[in-house]
Amino acid sequence: MTLEEIINYRRSVRHYKNLPIDSEKVRHCIELATLAPNSSNMQLWEFYHITSPEILKELSVACLNQESATTAQQMVIFVTRQDLYRKRANKMIELETQNILKNSPEEKQEKRIKRWQLYYGKVMPFLYSRFMGIPGIVRKALVNIIGLFRPITYQVSENDMRVVVHKTCALAAQTFMLAMANESYDTCPMEGFDSRKVKRILDLLWVPKSI
Repeated sequence: MTLEEIINYRRSVRHYKNLPIDSEKVRHCIELATLAPNSSNMQLWEFYHITSPEILKELSVACLNQESATTAQQMVIFVTRQDLYRKRANKMIELETQNILKNSPEEKQEKRIKRWQLYYGKVMPFLYSRFMGIPGIVRKALVNIIGLFRPITYQVSENDMRVVVHKTCALAAQTFMLAMANESYDTCPMEGFDSRKVKRILDLLWVPKSI
């Protein structure tokens, strides 16, 4: 389908036919979802592809027995993982360094590598760190001072950064749904579910923020 056809095809379907779904096609759509734009390419999300009938039944209860859950043949759970910011930032330093060494003129490599080391080694950990709201207060105070002299982003509190992570996860979810539409599969983003119960079912109680 063309992009316009995909967008027109995709809708939130709340009752599904009892027909099998190709799990490999779903996995491919998940892979495409990883290509969605996200803030600083930090990719602070994880996706869980659920095909087990037993787990699907448990999740249906956690989803308040909404028809879109009780009739679904498979589910994909999108989970935000802001707690992985250091691991993902270090990975980005590694990737950017490899990219620079491969593609940049030798005389510019050191400067460019240092720039990415500063950005992902210092700035990202500073922005995404959390501890009872204190780092966010420090960030807000700092940007308000800097903002007196030059343009700067003011949305740096812990809650602001949580919103950033959820927005980028939502972009991945939307990309997944569009990819599924291209396979002529229907989807429905879920609202109204017991997030604590979902975490228990999927053994995600260690995830500090909501699904």
